[in-house]
Amino acid sequence: MNISILLMEQIIQLFLMIFMGYLIVKVGLVKDEDSKVLSKIILYLIIPCVIINAFQVDYTMDTVKGLLLALAASVMTQVLLLIIISIAGKLLHLDEVEIASVYYSNSGNLIVPIVTFILGQDWVLYGCVFMSVQLIFLWTHCKKIISRESSYDWKKIVLNINMISIFIGVVLFFAKIHLPEIINNTLGSVSSMIGPASMIVTGMLFAGMNLKQIFADKRVYFVSFLRLIAVPLLALVMIKISHLAMFSADGNKIMLIVFLAIITPSASTITQMCQVYGNDSRYASAINVMTTLFSIITMPLMVMLFEAVI
Repeated sequence: MNISILLMEQIIQLFLMIFMGYLIVKVGLVKDEDSKVLSKIILYLIIPCVIINAFQVDYTMDTVKGLLLALAASVMTQVLLLIIISIAGKLLHLDEVEIASVYYSNSGNLIVPIVTFILGQDWVLYGCVFMSVQLIFLWTHCKKIISRESSYDWKKIVLNINMISIFIGVVLFFAKIHLPEIINNTLGSVSSMIGPASMIVTGMLFAGMNLKQIFADKRVYFVSFLRLIAVPLLALVMIKISHLAMFSADGNKIMLIVFLAIITPSASTITQMCQVYGNDSRYASAINVMTTLFSIITMPLMVMLFEAVI
């Protein structure tokens, strides 16, 4: 089946999960503010499990080469995009939530189910390389602007459970250490919750909003355009010019995985961070839902463009 069709099916499934979160609030089972607890569970439990579980693969030279290629592409695109978006943010007068929503993709929640669905479980590792790089930016740059802190607290950053999880995952991989099966299975089970849990949080927050006001807000459409059209096109140019795909027999697939991670909707982690650090979580959620809705169309189109260009 065509990758674009598979993508569309996966995104529709995730959007239905958002509706479930919306529904349980509307029928009175929970309140929209109850999502804050679930946000903390995602940030501090589920995402660490995803990271460690992804690195529990066999150590081979081909895998190492693929990891280095994914790392190079992830660092290159994320650093250059951060510079461009930071400059554009000042020129376009974007606030913290808008800058974070344009820059940070929903790779943490979508790349695992999407890559598994399209390419298979063996390819998830390369998506987690992008996710690990993005997590470093999330807990430094993103945390700083969302919390409006004046400086970085490096002790909190280094000791953050997500950063520790990246370190543990990398050490286990290069030391060729496989965790006991019962632990691996547990990590895998918890990891599989990331997509549904994140989408349910978004839906719960969405239920507490004025929908008419959201769909009438032209600013949300503008931010969605930047996130889903402008950023992917910039990334595609970077990947094309870099010629990184030539460095491995699986180069095209690895570049596709990195590109998939970039073209996803705005990160639902932004909503969760806004909740935890007291920023505008409703606006962040509105952007997340709008970009998720539009991504049903934009992601397949961007993948078709990738296949035509790379």
